[in-house]
Amino acid sequence: MEKLSAKFIFCLIFIIIAFYSGKTTCQEVEDEREFTYVQGSENGPEKWGDIHPEWAACKSGGLQSPIDLLNERVSVGTHLRKLKRNYKPTNATIKNRGHDIMLRWVGGAGTIHINNTEYVLKQCHWHAPSEHTFNGKRYALEVHMVHESADKKVAVVGITYIIGRPDTFLTELMEHIGPIVHTDNEERPVGVLNPRDIKMGSRKYYRYIGSLTVPPCTEDVVWTIVQKVRTVSRKQLRLLRDAVKDDSNTNARPVQPLKNHSVYLYRPIDSEDD
Repeated sequence: MEKLSAKFIFCLIFIIIAFYSGKTTCQEVEDEREFTYVQGSENGPEKWGDIHPEWAACKSGGLQSPIDLLNERVSVGTHLRKLKRNYKPTNATIKNRGHDIMLRWVGGAGTIHINNTEYVLKQCHWHAPSEHTFNGKRYALEVHMVHESADKKVAVVGITYIIGRPDTFLTELMEHIGPIVHTDNEERPVGVLNPRDIKMGSRKYYRYIGSLTVPPCTEDVVWTIVQKVRTVSRKQLRLLRDAVKDDSNTNARPVQPLKNHSVYLYRPIDSEDD
């Protein structure tokens, strides 16, 4: 009886640990000083999976992101539906996490629905150059809008940019980004911001199941990559790059090999824009 009780307690402890580990590792690392984007360095992208046991997916995962969205690998997603954004203006804060600028909406800023699951918009951040590539082509910038469901599943909407006219949403943020470029994990309020001001420009998008692109590289992330490429000014891009602590001033994870990925393209019947 005592042996049975001991086994029961051990199993219960194991389940609790596994449960809470899953809850925490689905999130991106908040303090990004432990890893770098410099390839070949001690803590570079090739080494992320060796830095902590809970980051092992960065090395051994089968659904890692980002990927190259090659036309030949993309199927038309007849099962996909229009991405409905039910966002709302909400108080936000901004922080330099060491390798990117993150904008966080306090308490969430509305929702999107994917496959009957509601995801709350939590934060967005920028990668320069873009992490996802299109037929091998990498763009100047990519924003990731990170959403989370009630059971801690993650969905990310990605939008890419080329050099051109200033991005209107970044124009709103310029006065807040400048003062934190050289800070370290200091979070500052920026007032009420409307995430709908992050324009998509088109309803066409790519959809696949991948991972976070920073440690712990957690998988089963639902990715939605908007097909239309928007524009950002050189000044805006330079400011975002200046916030990156690496010598390279870049914060894009290398493209990951396609393994178990299935990539689909959603094309609406009409061409109505967002």
